[in-house]
Amino acid sequence: MNILKFLTAGSVDDGKSTLIGRLLYDTNSILDDQLEAIQKANRKNDDGTIDLAILTDGLKAEREQGITIDVAYKYFQTDKRKFIIADAPGHIQYTRNMVTGASNSDLIIILIDARKGVIEQTKRHSFIAKLLGLKKVLVCVNKMDMADYELAVFENIKTDYLALANRLGLEDVDFIPVSALKGDNIVNKSQRMPWYHGASLLNYLEEIEFVEANNQGWRFPVQWVVRPQSADLHDYRGYAGRVLGEGLTVGEEVLILPNGSRTRIKAIELNGEELQVAQNGSSVIVHLQDEIDISRGDYIISANHPARTEKSFEANISWFENKELDTSQIYLLQTHSKVSKIKIPEILFKYDIHNQEQLYNQSIGLNDIGRVVIKSADEIIFDKQNEFSENSRAIIIDPRTNLTVAAAIL
Repeated sequence: MNILKFLTAGSVDDGKSTLIGRLLYDTNSILDDQLEAIQKANRKNDDGTIDLAILTDGLKAEREQGITIDVAYKYFQTDKRKFIIADAPGHIQYTRNMVTGASNSDLIIILIDARKGVIEQTKRHSFIAKLLGLKKVLVCVNKMDMADYELAVFENIKTDYLALANRLGLEDVDFIPVSALKGDNIVNKSQRMPWYHGASLLNYLEEIEFVEANNQGWRFPVQWVVRPQSADLHDYRGYAGRVLGEGLTVGEEVLILPNGSRTRIKAIELNGEELQVAQNGSSVIVHLQDEIDISRGDYIISANHPARTEKSFEANISWFENKELDTSQIYLLQTHSKVSKIKIPEILFKYDIHNQEQLYNQSIGLNDIGRVVIKSADEIIFDKQNEFSENSRAIIIDPRTNLTVAAAIL
């Protein structure tokens, strides 16, 4: 059974948490003690029904204010597949949390309030989805019950969003009209919108498939060198990490970066058992035929699909910190387990969230998205986002505070 990881995003009060709560409630994916707790909760809807948003509000401040602050993860499954849901906050000051949730998702559900249409946060979240290379965008026009379930309302929002998607270059976008509060088109098709002939949200999520690139190879960032040096494992040497991509196979020729050495895979170990092939996402120990100097942060890579190795490169960044980017400051760049000292000597431009234009001679501050030049003390191993998205992402850290100040697409 395959797993679908998706994110819900949108502005404040667009109904993201309610939609997830409705999805869990109507699929009977709530434990009895959870159900009893929300039934006893003080938060109720105007009609006296349960406020299902409570299901994803884990922080006390979230329950008190009725908002989402941190990313909340929920898990459920049907007969067809398993799901990991990330509920992202809508407030602009928590954009960093939305980026975190999006970076681990295959699909993004962008909620739009039927009464408000496409607004600034819709544009911001759509832009981030494009930068992160999410495979699919699903727009749920929510609160259709407050727009009398009118087709014209749905079609107008669809037209406006398609214009935005065209400017951003989002090519794979679908639309579903829903009411998370009333349950319309969430698990079952709504009888109140006979003009909609598509699938319900659950059916859509169960059936969607992604076409994976077959020529991207694989990457294996080394997280730890396993060297017990015990009496019974005196010569044992393995490299632990998580496989990115498909095809890591025993006997295959590999390239070690950044030193450029070549060797072959001798064995692949998982929980003490030997494998012939390691699947995408598997955490394994790799053994090589030759003894090569490899450290944490180095890469074992398919020799047929080498990655880029650069000390100077450009990146799109989403800035998280209240303090503006300082072009004279030394920062840290973390790509998987590799941490390197960097400087960001030049801001090429900043993106205008409203019209996606490039603004020059601008500083980059909280929640801004821009293109910068990064110069590193070490060789950085990465791929372009459109070539191998999982190996194009990084975070930028301020070493003075140890805070993550930006997400980067190299």
